[in-house]
Order: sequence, then C-alpha cells, then structure tokens
Amino acid sequence: MAAYIIRRLLLIPLTLLGIITINFFIVQIAPGGPVEQLLAEIQGTAVDATARFSGIDASEVGGGGGEGGGGGDSTYQGARGLDPAFIAEIEQQFGFDKPIHERYLKMLVDYATFDLGESYFRDQGVLELIGDKMPVSVSLGVWSTLIIYLVSIPLGIAKAVRDGSRFDMVTSWAVIIGYAVPGFLFAILLIVLFAGGRYFDLFPLRGLVSDNWSELPWWRQVLDYAWHLTLPVTAMVIGGFASLTMLTKNSFLEEINKQYVVTARAKGLTERRILYGHVFRNAMLLVVAGFPAALVGMLFTGALLIEVIFSLDGLGLLGFEAVINRDYPVMFGTLYVFALLGLVLNLISDVTYHIIDPRIDFESREV
Repeated sequence: MAAYIIRRLLLIPLTLLGIITINFFIVQIAPGGPVEQLLAEIQGTAVDATARFSGIDASEVGGGGGEGGGGGDSTYQGARGLDPAFIAEIEQQFGFDKPIHERYLKMLVDYATFDLGESYFRDQGVLELIGDKMPVSVSLGVWSTLIIYLVSIPLGIAKAVRDGSRFDMVTSWAVIIGYAVPGFLFAILLIVLFAGGRYFDLFPLRGLVSDNWSELPWWRQVLDYAWHLTLPVTAMVIGGFASLTMLTKNSFLEEINKQYVVTARAKGLTERRILYGHVFRNAMLLVVAGFPAALVGMLFTGALLIEVIFSLDGLGLLGFEAVINRDYPVMFGTLYVFALLGLVLNLISDVTYHIIDPRIDFESREV
C-alpha cells in the first residue's frame, strides 16, 4: 500500500499541471478579460475606476480623446478615446504587458512555491483571501456532509432490511420530496418561518458567529456557532439524503441476496452479525467511493446560493465573484486549491477502501 500511495503522490503535481495549463489557455482566449472589464468601468466612471490604481492620475483618463487620441486602435473593447499610455499602464498593473508564455511560466513557478499572487480588485493576496473565506465553507461543507452520511447510511440500512414495508415506502417518499425541493427555495422558506421573515425570529440571518463572539466563554461560543449554522446547514442537507440513502439501500440489498449471506444464515449467525459483520464491509465500498466528491461539492460548489441567501462570505461566493470580475489570480488560485484538495481526498478514499476491505490490493494496480 505504501508504494501505491507514493506513486499517487508523485502523480498529483502532474495532474495539477494539466488542470492549470488547460484552464490557463482557455481563459486567455476568452473575451472580456480584466483589462477590458476595467476599461468598461473607466468609460462610465473614470475617477472611481482610476482611484483603484496608485500612481494613475484621473486626469490621464480620456487624455487621448478626440481626433488626436490613439485609443481607437486598441485591441480592447471599450478603449476608444483613452490614452494608449494609460492603457499600457493598466496592462502593466495586471501583468498583461508580458507575452502569454512568460505569464504562464511565471504562474507555474509561483504555484510550485504556493505563491498564488495578489487579487486584481481586492487589496489582498489570494492565499489570504482563501484563508479568510475557508472557515465558512469548511463549516458548511463538513457539517452538511457529516449529517447527510450519519442520517443516510443508517436510514438506507433500515430500508434495505425492511424492503417493501410501509416504513420503506414512507421514507422513500420523504427523501424524494426533499430531493425535489431546491436548496435555495428551502432556505427562503426557513428564513420566512424562523429568521424573522414573517412568523418566528429564532435564528440569525447573517454571519457565521455573532459580533461579540470573541468575548463569550467557550461553551457559549460553541452554541453561538451552532445557532448561526442551523438554518444554512439544514437548507444544504435537505436535498442530500435521497441519493446516498438509495445508494446505501441498493448496495445492502445486493449483498443481502448473495450466497455468502445464505450460508451465514445456515450456520446460525444472527441477522445483526450477518448485517454488520459481513454485509456492511462489502456494501459500504460504493458509499465510501462517493465521499470525496460529496465533500468537495459541499465545500466549494453546493453552498454558493446558500452563502448568498444567508450572507455568508465563503469560497463559493469568492470563486463566483472572481469569475464575474475576471479576477484571474483568484480564479486560478481557488482552482489550484480545489484541485489539490480533490486529489488528496481521492487518495484518502482509496486508502479507506483498503481499510474497509483489506482484500482490495492497490499494490498490483497500474496507476
């Protein structure tokens, strides 16, 4: 197993290189880059836009306007009438004064040392931004995933044991209805009911903790943290039970009907011993396989609308705003971190396979 883990670890840099390379060149040829984004803003509100860049005087904006202006020959949309020297200064601010291959190689060297650069439109480094937003996303993702697994696995086992019963039918309808309700719609319903929308004002509507959280004793900090997370986590998990519950049920049903279970019953083993001593280990392989994808999805993609609705400033919202604003360092930085985390979680998933069922041997598997 050790040799397999080493091989997988050695493949992680190559996989990251492929992911970053493909996305870098796709983004470079896409229209509407950060320079065009800023020029469009400058054309509308020159003083406000140029105030973001130290050393660029607002009087320079539009200095090339009229018949003498050279901005009409610019390759950027929205640059008409702007001084070419001013446009060149903006390009230098963003690093677009260098050829594409130089920018690509510089990014690879920086990422090799985990230097993710500075945001174009925020006065912060990308690593600092990710660190600031990480607690929100980790809180939503980890607790949502844990609750889904802690509820769905026992429920799926109970449904498999009682297949075809009234309990099975009722719970199937319940999880399917929950799956059919969009998370953001359920979040709005929770706000209306429990966050002062119309009926009760029991839970806070914004933030991960209260403003005076640092002044509270530790046990009240825990309660305050749970109080703020109750509604967003509930909204996230409501649609997550169905697929995992049915996967668990079907996996157990498939194993229960196999010959080794019939043999175990013939030997006089109790149903509990058969279920948790033999069936559980085999049936849980498929469930374990989906854990990394479920966790990554909850951490970085599934929480975007929930973060917006409950005013939680997490990684999902950060990545979305970076795409809208063409903030390339934040886009590539978050992609790099997400991909790295996903690859590590997939490796952990394989190791968990071996722990659950030692018969699975990755040593002889070609990577």
